[in-house]
Amino acid sequence: MKDFLNTFYKNHSLLYKVILFIATTFLIVYLFPKSGRFKYNFEKGKPWQSETLYAPFDFAIQKTPEELSKEKEQIKANATLYFSIDPKVLPIVKKAYEDNFYTTFPDSIYRDESRSLKKQGEQIIDELYKYGVLEDHLSSVPTTEVTVLENRVERYKTQFSEIYQLEYIKRDVLEKLEKANLEGYQSEYIALFFDIIKPNLTYNKTFTENVINEALQAVSFTRGSIEKETLIISKGEIVEGDKFLILKSLESEYESQVWNESNYNLIVFAYTLLVALALIILLLFLRKYRLDVFKNDTKVTFIFFNVLLMVFLTSLMVNYNSQYIYIIPLAMLPLVLKAFFDARLGLFTHVITVLLLGSIVPNSYEYMFLQIIAGIVTILTVSELYKRANLFISVAQITMIYIIAYFAFFVIHEGSVETLKWETFAMFILCGLATLFVQPLIYIYEKLFGLVSDVSLLELSDTNSKLLKQLSNEAPGTFHHSLNVANLAEAAANEIGANAMLVRVGALYHDIGKMKNPTYFTENQSSGVNPHDELAPQESASIIVDHVLDGIEIAKKNNLPDRVIDFIRTHHGTSAVYYFYMKEKHVNEAVDIADFSYPGPKPFSKETAILMMCDSVEAASKSLKDPTSTKIDKFVENILNKQMEEGQFLNANITFKEIQVIKKVLKRKLANIYHLRIEYPE
Repeated sequence: MKDFLNTFYKNHSLLYKVILFIATTFLIVYLFPKSGRFKYNFEKGKPWQSETLYAPFDFAIQKTPEELSKEKEQIKANATLYFSIDPKVLPIVKKAYEDNFYTTFPDSIYRDESRSLKKQGEQIIDELYKYGVLEDHLSSVPTTEVTVLENRVERYKTQFSEIYQLEYIKRDVLEKLEKANLEGYQSEYIALFFDIIKPNLTYNKTFTENVINEALQAVSFTRGSIEKETLIISKGEIVEGDKFLILKSLESEYESQVWNESNYNLIVFAYTLLVALALIILLLFLRKYRLDVFKNDTKVTFIFFNVLLMVFLTSLMVNYNSQYIYIIPLAMLPLVLKAFFDARLGLFTHVITVLLLGSIVPNSYEYMFLQIIAGIVTILTVSELYKRANLFISVAQITMIYIIAYFAFFVIHEGSVETLKWETFAMFILCGLATLFVQPLIYIYEKLFGLVSDVSLLELSDTNSKLLKQLSNEAPGTFHHSLNVANLAEAAANEIGANAMLVRVGALYHDIGKMKNPTYFTENQSSGVNPHDELAPQESASIIVDHVLDGIEIAKKNNLPDRVIDFIRTHHGTSAVYYFYMKEKHVNEAVDIADFSYPGPKPFSKETAILMMCDSVEAASKSLKDPTSTKIDKFVENILNKQMEEGQFLNANITFKEIQVIKKVLKRKLANIYHLRIEYPE
C-alpha cells in the first residue's frame, strides 16, 4: 500500500494531465454538431471540380425558400373565409317589418300603392338576407370564397362580394330602390330599414385561421425525388439551374441528417480520434518546448480551458446560425495566451484550435485560412498588451486582415463584387470590438487561475503601490537596494531575451521580508549601531535567513502573485550566510554549514537566476574600496563563478553563454554607477 501511495504521489501530475486530456476530448466531441457534413464545396455558376457525383441514397429535391414563400402567400390569398350564421335574425327582421310598415306607409295616404310598396320592401329584405348581412368590416377581401356555418356545420358557400355589410346597407338599399323606380320613397324605406335590419353573420376568425394553418402545414417542402445511384452532376459540368437545387438538397440532407444508431458510435469514435490527436500534439509541444508550463497543472488546465471555450462558442454559433460564425472573436485566444506565456505558445495553440474547428464550420478552408492569418497578425502586432493604444491598433489591423482576406476569397469564388455580402464586413467589425474584451478577460483569468500577466506586472512595478511605500518608509536602505537590483536585472534580462518586466517586479519585492527586522540589515543601519554585535552568530544568521520566509508571508498577505513570490523564495537559493558561518567557525570547528544556509529552493528560471546574480553583485559592491574597471571585472567574476560552483543555476534554463552576457552587463552597469573614467596619463 505504501509503495502504491508513493507511486501515486510521484505520478499524480501525469495522472491529472491524463484525466484532463480525456475530459477535454470528450467535452469537445460532445459540443460538436451531431449531424453529417457534405464533403464537397460548390458555387452556383462555377464548374463542378470534384469527381462525377452519383446519389449516395434516395433523397427529395427541396423547394427554394422563395418557392415556399410564394406558395404560402398564394394559400393565404385564396383561403376560404368562414362565417357563422344566426338563423333567428331573419324571422325577427320580417316580423319587425310587418309591424312597422303601416306606421311608415299609412293606408290613408297611399291606399292601393301600400300593398305594392310592402311587397317591394319584402323583396329587398329577401335579397339582403339571401347570403347574409355582416356586421364586421372586411373590405380587404372582396373576391375570397366564403363558407357559412350554422352550429359549426356548413350551410352554404358563396363569394364575399355577395354578402352585404351593415355599414353599406343604406347605399345598397338606395341602389335597389332605384332599380324598382321607388326613388320617391327613399326616406321612408331608409328610416324603416335603419331600425329593423340586423346582421345575421359574424366572422369566425378562429375557425378560419385554423383552416389556413392546416393548409400551410400541409405544404410540401419538396418537389420530386432522386433515387440512389442516379447521376447528379459530372466533373467539369456547370453548377446551375436544377443541378444547383439538387446539390443544395443533397447538402441539406447531409447536414440535417442526425446520425443513426448504426453509424453513430463509429462517427463519434472518428471525431474522438481527431480531437485526441490535436490535443496530444499540443501536450507534446508543451513537453518539448515549454517544460515549465507542462509541469504546472494549473497552466495546462488554463490552456485546455481556453481551447474548450473557443470550441464551445463556435459550436454554439454553428448550431444557431453558421452565417454569423465570424462574430466569434477567435483572435482572443492567442492574445490571452501571449499575455500569460509567450507568442510561440499562443500561436501554436491557436492553430490547433482552428484545425479542430475546421471539421465543424462551413467553408472550412476559407475559415481556417482567415483565422490562422488573423492569429499570426495578432501575435506579430500586439507587443505590449498593457498599453491600451497597442491593443486598439492591433484590433484594427486584425479586423482589416479579416476584411481583405474575405474580399479576396469572395472575388475568387464569385468572379465579381456585385453580390458582395456587406453584412459580413459588419460581423468582422463586431468581432474586432468583441476582441477588446480581452483586457477584462485577462483580469478574470488572473483571479480564477492565479496567473499573472504583463498588465498586472506593470501595476506591481509602480513604486507608489502600498507595499513598496511601506518598504521605503520602514526599510529605506532596502528599498534603494531593491531599485538598484531592479535596474540591473532588467538590463540583464533585456540582453538575453528574458521577461524583463517580470524580473524587474521580482527584484522590487524580493527583500520585503526585511521590513520585519530592518535594523538587522546593513543598508538600514544609519546610526552606526549594529544589533548583531549583541547576538550569537547562529542567532544573527537565523534572522538574516528568516527574511526570505518573512517575505513570503508578507507577499501572501498582500496577495502578490505566485510568480513574484518565486523571486522572494529563490533569490538566495541554498547559499550560506558566510560571514556569520566563519565567525562561528572560529569558535566552534564542528559547526554545520547547513545551520547557516538558506532553505532554498534554487532558482528554476532565467528570471530568478538573473535576480540572484544581480542581488549578490549589487549588495557586495557596497564593500568595494576605490573601485576600478579591473577590480569590478574581477569582483563580478568571483561572485558569479562562486554561485556556479555551488550549483545554484542547475535548475534554471540558463546557458553559460547567457551568464557571460549577464556578467558583461553587470560590469558595464557597475562602472556607470561608480562613474569610472579612463585614466589619462599625467
